[in-house]
Amino acid sequence: MASVHDVAAYILSKRNGMSTMKLQKLCYYSQGWALAWDEQPLFDEPIRAWANGPVVYELFDKHRGQFRVNRWPYGDANNLKDFEKETIDAVLSSYGGLTGQQLSDKTHAETPWTLARQGTQDGALSTAEISLQAMQEYFGALAHKEAVALEQDDAVEEEAAELLDDDEGERDEFYDYEPPDDYYAAAEYADLGPAEDEDADFEPSDVWDR
Repeated sequence: MASVHDVAAYILSKRNGMSTMKLQKLCYYSQGWALAWDEQPLFDEPIRAWANGPVVYELFDKHRGQFRVNRWPYGDANNLKDFEKETIDAVLSSYGGLTGQQLSDKTHAETPWTLARQGTQDGALSTAEISLQAMQEYFGALAHKEAVALEQDDAVEEEAAELLDDDEGERDEFYDYEPPDDYYAAAEYADLGPAEDEDADFEPSDVWDR
C-alpha cells in the first residue's frame, strides 16, 4: 500500500505548489473518496481531527513551520496504482480550485470531522482520529447521491430524446400526408361557376354615377 507521502508527492506533481493546509485537506479528501469509490484506503497513516480540520501528523511533521510547499521528496508517486491516481485526479478536479481555508471550513461542516470532535470545544487541541468507517459512510453516501442524480439526469435526457423523436415523426406524417382521390374532384367542382364572357360589354352600375 502507498503512504500518505506518496499521495502528497503525486498531488504536488500535478499542481504547482500550494499551502500546507491545502495539501493536508486534499490528502484527506483523497482518502475519503478512495474509501467510497475503491472501498479501500489510499494510505495507512491516521487522520486526526485538529482544530483547523483533518491533519495527517506524519505530513505535518515534515512540513512543520512551512506555509507553502512546491514538492514532496519524502514520497514516490510511482507507488500509486493507476486507479488510485484516477481517484486523486478526480479529487483535484473537484476540490483543487479551493483554498486551504475554504477546504478547512468545508471539513468543519462534514460528519467525519465533527463526529471525531464530539465533546471537544471549538478551537481546542485534539488528537482524536477520524475513523475510516465514518469517512466511508459519509463519502459513500455522497457517491450514492451523485449516482442517483446522474441516473435521473440520464432518464430526463432519454425522455426528452423520445419526445423529440415523436415530434419529428408527427411532422413527417404531416408532410407525407396525401388527401384521398375524391378530394381533388371535389375541389375542382367547387371552383366551377357560371361561365363569364370576357368580351362582354362593361356596364357600370348606378354607384359610378355618384
